[in-house]
Amino acid sequence: MRYPKRPRLRDFSYYGSFAYFITICTHQKSSYFRNKQAINIIFPILQQVSVQFKFTILAYCFMPDHLHLLLAGDENSSLQNFVKIFKQESGFYFKQTCNVPLWQPSYYDHVLRKEESLEGVARYILENPVRKGIVNDFREYPFLGSMVFDINEL
Repeated sequence: MRYPKRPRLRDFSYYGSFAYFITICTHQKSSYFRNKQAINIIFPILQQVSVQFKFTILAYCFMPDHLHLLLAGDENSSLQNFVKIFKQESGFYFKQTCNVPLWQPSYYDHVLRKEESLEGVARYILENPVRKGIVNDFREYPFLGSMVFDINEL
């Protein structure tokens, strides 16, 4: 199966102090993230790579077949390098552990504009399990969180 390559913005470097809402889908939209074991493989790598590439994880939500992230970079952050290394390292360990590929090629990104509220986008990401009918309150869903915001106050 071939996936169309998701184009990035032409005249934007994806480098520097920007916030991004990204979505990374699993291979063939497989529901790998229904159990804690799979997420326990991926989450420490996400944390490590975010530190390595100087990103703060403002919000994350592991849905069954994709991952939503809200990231904030500093002046030395590269989104493309972050995603490349995160997918490479997590995909390698997942394949070693589960013997199946983890990610589909590419990812979806949205560069937040100055007028967009970080808290509002974080809340949108955290509400994803509610919109999909998995839980009634996002606080009930075990596979989401924030490294910055108190999710009980969002």
